[in-house]
Amino acid sequence: MSNNRGRGLQANALGTFDTVVMAIAGSAPAYSLAATTAVLVGAVGLGSPAALLWCAIPMLGIALAFSYLGRIDVNAGASYSWVGRTLHPFLGFVSGWALVVSATIFMVAGSLPAGSMTLSLFDAGLADNVALSTVVGAAWFLIMLAVVLGGARLTVRAQLLMSGIELAVLLLFAVLALFHTNTARAFDWSWLGFSHFDGVSGFASGALIAAFYYWGWDVTSNLSEETRNSRRTTGLAGLIGVGIVFALFEVFTIAVNVIMSSDQIAANDANVLGALGDVIAPGWGGKVLIVAVMLSTIATLETTLIQVTRSLFAMGRDRTMPSALGKVHRTWNTPHVAIGVVGAVALTLFVASNALGSVGEILSDAISAIGLQIAVYYGLAGLAVVVAYRKTLFRSAGNFLLGGLWPLCGALFMFWIFVESLGQLSSAAIAIGIGGLAVGLVPMLWYWKQGSDYYRPARLDATRTVTADWVPDDHATVHAQAYEGLPTDF
Repeated sequence: MSNNRGRGLQANALGTFDTVVMAIAGSAPAYSLAATTAVLVGAVGLGSPAALLWCAIPMLGIALAFSYLGRIDVNAGASYSWVGRTLHPFLGFVSGWALVVSATIFMVAGSLPAGSMTLSLFDAGLADNVALSTVVGAAWFLIMLAVVLGGARLTVRAQLLMSGIELAVLLLFAVLALFHTNTARAFDWSWLGFSHFDGVSGFASGALIAAFYYWGWDVTSNLSEETRNSRRTTGLAGLIGVGIVFALFEVFTIAVNVIMSSDQIAANDANVLGALGDVIAPGWGGKVLIVAVMLSTIATLETTLIQVTRSLFAMGRDRTMPSALGKVHRTWNTPHVAIGVVGAVALTLFVASNALGSVGEILSDAISAIGLQIAVYYGLAGLAVVVAYRKTLFRSAGNFLLGGLWPLCGALFMFWIFVESLGQLSSAAIAIGIGGLAVGLVPMLWYWKQGSDYYRPARLDATRTVTADWVPDDHATVHAQAYEGLPTDF
């Protein structure tokens, strides 16, 4: 894995620190808290901290699965490649398609708040204007599209700036929340148990929403072809990212439940974090946290763009989607065709979203739909690692626990919340979630009949590492090498 340039992407562009930042930004702590807390509290009430806690444990199992699989197969398609080479190519394609669809839906779910947050900095009344929020959100989206087109190093530099400010603000308010005295209710340890859930199905609906909170850390795996020492780095960064965002999610969800009443939370369904800031530090707190949420939203638009465009790049390279998607720009070493296609589709969805209702309504259905798709591709990756490592699982207790049992439990948990939550979700959310997956059957069957080599895979086995077929590229530029060797590794 000393040189990825043959595949066309910008080799060795990211170090360990860069990749950890991308993992945290992918989960978008401020955005997830602002956009999803009201949805989670509405579903499980005071059980919201417990939903995040009990979803974090299997999520770490999935992060372990990504870490172990990344050691033996470095591929921008990540789970699309791993699942296809272990379980079945059809399941691999479904895994990749689930990421593509969920990320594309998120372009709308994420861009609308980016627009409304920006507008609320100037006039709170403008934030509920869906048409105006769409226009401003689309502008932010296009800026991030240009950054992602400019290459992995430009992407991470923008990410360091945005996520650095976001995390500094969140840490400040986490401390201020500890010393806040005017509370709606006292913290109780039962909030971390199961007593506040409405039975098993209630817990499943909360866990599905919690999965959306964490989603995004796996962008590190989609950047593996552009990361130094990626067999080690991408998995480690994913695990660190999950741990950091878990701590932030718990602190702020508990703070919201302690400081704000149920009515306050419900009334601020599109931006609970801004309302929390107003309560903690009247006058300036809300504005500062809105800036953090805005930056977080824009930052996660960037990481989501990376995930979907790198996945489509891998699919185009394998000819399981139009081969043009696998083309790389000669100067920037980025999949410019895939980036352009995603941009066009997302902008079309922005326009269509105006007919769907308020920002809050759009977010609620989109989050639930994305949760279903996340459960599918995370669950498949959890099964894939067990198959890939089946010959080595009993060589040590660590292999058995970290490479087998924990990821397997994570996979079973993901499939369980998928099935359980179907009875709880709105018909719109199910239509978006399942319908989006079903659409993928068309290109899957078409390119399978065309004879793509992806459907005749070399089996993935932990007793040997896999190097993807090289695609000749005689156009590696000075630009592609300019940032190699920067001291950002641990």
